[in-house]
Amino acid sequence: EAARLFRLAAEQGLAGARFNLAIHCEHGRGVPQDVDEAARLYRRAAEQGNPVGQNNLGSCHAQGKGLTQDNREAARFYRL
Repeated sequence: EAARLFRLAAEQGLAGARFNLAIHCEHGRGVPQDVDEAARLYRRAAEQGNPVGQNNLGSCHAQGKGLTQDNREAARFYRL
């Protein structure tokens, strides 16, 4: 139920909802696990200034999780 509500709020453009839905997608909580979708949602949250989204997007870049592994991009998002 939480994932469904986060999706509805994310579709309305709420950064916090995008971040929380990304967590659910990354770990398969209430939705099928999808690290590509998680990375996309972290990026959307990060672009809206969500600091934890920025950090988690950096982690995705560092680990190559849902994105091509790129330490330079990881460092950029860790510094935001």
